[in-house]
Amino acid sequence: MTMSSDENASCELPERPRLNKLFRLQWEEVQQAYVLLYPEGMVKLNQSAAEILKHCDGTRTIDELITELEKQFNEVDLRDPIEGMLRAAFAKDWIR
Repeated sequence: MTMSSDENASCELPERPRLNKLFRLQWEEVQQAYVLLYPEGMVKLNQSAAEILKHCDGTRTIDELITELEKQFNEVDLRDPIEGMLRAAFAKDWIR
């Protein structure tokens, strides 16, 4: 799913994103991946999405989350992909 820059700009992210209480993030051995479990099913996450969601605990601002992930992966300029994933997660109600 791709969003235009207008759609991205109009999506207000929460100041301190946290996982929606209806979802549970956990490692699924059978899938060999992190998954989001919810009453109606499961979403298998790629590694990047899982790492971002692990940081969505309501204690960090988006800037702090980005800084931590850039340090963790020894990368720079991750703001756009991280914010893009957060916008998609917010649109799907995975985070609040």
